[in-house]
Amino acid sequence: MNPLLHSSSPSSKRPCPSSSSLENPNNSSRVENVLRSFLSLSELPSLSLHHSFDNLLLHHDDDDDANAIINRAITMGTMLLHAAEYSSRKRASNHNSLSWPLPPDLTIKVFSMLDTQSLCYASATCSLFNKCAKDPMCYANLDLTTLVPKVNNAVVATMIQRAGKALRSLKLGVVHGASALPGSCQPFVYCMRNAVVDVSNFSWNDKRSRQGRESSILTRCCLSPLSGDGGATGALLRKLHLYNIERMDNASLGVALSACPSLLDLEIVGLHVELRTTLISVSSCCHLIERLFFESSKTGRDDSLKMQTCSELVHSCPNITSLSLRGFKLHDFKVRTLVKGFQKLKYVDFSTSYSITGSFLRNLGSSNGGNLLEVLILRDCMHLKEIEVARFLTAIIAGDFKLLVHLDISNREGLASEADWYNRCFNCSVMPVQQVLEARPNLHLVAEYPLADGSYMEAFDTDMNSDISLPSQLSSHTSDGSSIFLSTSESSYSSDHGSGNEDGEDASYLIFEQSSDEVEFLAP
Repeated sequence: MNPLLHSSSPSSKRPCPSSSSLENPNNSSRVENVLRSFLSLSELPSLSLHHSFDNLLLHHDDDDDANAIINRAITMGTMLLHAAEYSSRKRASNHNSLSWPLPPDLTIKVFSMLDTQSLCYASATCSLFNKCAKDPMCYANLDLTTLVPKVNNAVVATMIQRAGKALRSLKLGVVHGASALPGSCQPFVYCMRNAVVDVSNFSWNDKRSRQGRESSILTRCCLSPLSGDGGATGALLRKLHLYNIERMDNASLGVALSACPSLLDLEIVGLHVELRTTLISVSSCCHLIERLFFESSKTGRDDSLKMQTCSELVHSCPNITSLSLRGFKLHDFKVRTLVKGFQKLKYVDFSTSYSITGSFLRNLGSSNGGNLLEVLILRDCMHLKEIEVARFLTAIIAGDFKLLVHLDISNREGLASEADWYNRCFNCSVMPVQQVLEARPNLHLVAEYPLADGSYMEAFDTDMNSDISLPSQLSSHTSDGSSIFLSTSESSYSSDHGSGNEDGEDASYLIFEQSSDEVEFLAP
């Protein structure tokens, strides 16, 4: 900012008091003469002023007269202060208009690049900036996220009203932690297309609620301004990110999504809304969406997703390239419908999801809907089976998933064994990891598993040049167990088990789909 620019305190921005004496030219001249005489004094020591005022009061024996003089002095002093502040602001504004090097249209362009908080600070600096900061283009990308609950419905409504039809992006809610980004919970973090995954400290046996669930002062109607102006306000919104708004419900979110038909990027973290209802709203209203990130606020307890909902989403939203459904109960045949159905899908994250065994990956890499995958995250999926991971890695060696550059198959509880998921596997001797690293040196493989003593074995990694920001502390680990896998595999990985019974899932999963009572025992 130009150092010549003047600033003034917002609290002093009061209009110059009008006086009836100023309406009369003669009185105005008298006031000017009095002010000129008073201000012409080169120095007016405080003690001298006090002494003169006390002498003035001595000429009035009546207490009422003395009190009246004191009150008049206070009133006139306040009026003089306000008049001086008003003139100072006016002169500063004129000075800024002449000294600020940018024209108004370019100033507005610069302001439109500021974050919302910086824009508010700039608006309070001076009248010139305040006028430029009122342009709707400055509020096209609103970021109203905070570390603690601060923003209420009135603030959201005001900001959205200022943006009007220019609104393109809205981020709202409480993001906890100084370095935490939307969607992150714990230390392991990587970023791609603004998606953040952070789940390394999650434990399936932890019954406590996740961090970041304090009550927010935002209510269920905080997004209602998007429907304003006959729906024009949210009509061109491209990005909507919502974090930890506890009072948001299914109906309110559905109404908000119905007002955003141009939405391309939807991120939901920590909202108490149902997966099935939300996906139905997305299918009905957001046909252009490309990125969907949804993290459950009730890890492992939302089993609402149905096959019909999956099919409707695939049919209605064909442009999805990034899909993240974290912390939900997702059976393999439903996941397969989603992954195989989206023909442009490149990024998949099902971290911390229940019920996924990994069988949905069978014959996926050689078919439409799976061969474009670049990132696959199956971190801490409780029911992920070791044998399915081994089959998947063998498929990569065979040449499937040619575009895959990042794979995370880590599990803090260990992988499930083939016979019984209660029996956890804490090693990867059955997985052909070394062969994968040799066949695909560009693949960034993350496979972290606990040892019996609670420590962690070495993970696997290969160097790669990519725009994805990933931890680089992982090292290679050799394994000679690939022959064991090849000889004990009961069925060919390349044979399509997708025929019948919804992609050939185990009968037990079909039973679980029909009876919620039989699912609940799975939760520790």
